[in-house]
Amino acid sequence: MKKIIVTGALGQIGSELVGTLREKYGVDRVLATDIRQGTEHSGPSAILDVMDGKAMHDLAKDFGADTIIHMAALLSATAEKNPLFAWNLNMGGLMNALEVARTLDLQFFTPSSIGAFGPDTPKNNTPQDTIQRPTTMYGVNKVAGELLCDYYHQKYGVDTRGVRFPGLVSYVTPPGGGTTDYAVDIYYKAIADGHYTSYIAQDTYMDMMYMPDALQAIIDLMEADSTRLVHRNAFNITAMSFEPSQIAAEIRKHIPHFTMDYAVDPMRQAIADSWPNRIDPTAAVQEWGFKAQYDLAKMTTDMLEKLQQKRITKAIS
Repeated sequence: MKKIIVTGALGQIGSELVGTLREKYGVDRVLATDIRQGTEHSGPSAILDVMDGKAMHDLAKDFGADTIIHMAALLSATAEKNPLFAWNLNMGGLMNALEVARTLDLQFFTPSSIGAFGPDTPKNNTPQDTIQRPTTMYGVNKVAGELLCDYYHQKYGVDTRGVRFPGLVSYVTPPGGGTTDYAVDIYYKAIADGHYTSYIAQDTYMDMMYMPDALQAIIDLMEADSTRLVHRNAFNITAMSFEPSQIAAEIRKHIPHFTMDYAVDPMRQAIADSWPNRIDPTAAVQEWGFKAQYDLAKMTTDMLEKLQQKRITKAIS
């Protein structure tokens, strides 16, 4: 990667990815695009509706991009509330981005998700290659996206790459409509209120990852030797698997008075129940050396420290 255009640059991952890429490759070598104007990034930026394929093509060409990282998408719970819009945005935007990669000969990355699995998928140590019959529009989008990226690689030779992200936890970006966002919100509420009401039921295990590991995984995969990649698109990756009471117990090591109760959201619970408890990242480890640095304890310590710092800084300002 030398010159990179990022779509969805103000989203959950994009808002942090742009800064990480600029630190590594240079501020002027990363073009941040989103459908709205934001102040999160200092550097090259542009307003872009990913449904406008010509505008995306022209931006990438004028910038001289050799890589497109396509992050613009509707998340799981939000997509389920408006499935037609989710299909049009998630699939239409992806097709436009792939066409830009094909016509300009760009390296290409887009994320898939554990949402690409369904209730018939093996729950524990979910294999890289297994049955994928999701029961949500978000999941259907992700499976279709994985296949579409494979198609563009096999038919046109586009250097497509991707991972299946688990739930992502970040102190930078607040919850944004994902099923796993309880694992972000719980830290905010622990500091602000000392209490959290979980919309996910106790004993519901889901894969999770701290954002620094997710960002590093993108860079590592994109820099990997292409001859080693057997799967290319939608590598299983994970750092930890836990259920709500475990994260609450870890928080109590730092905030002893913290309490949690439950008010289960049937829609998001149904989505969570259809996903694996823990996936097997062996293919990613073997093909491009994936390795996570954060477990639940290390992530909790860092999350609480960073959020406390943010709260103090905001109070001062």
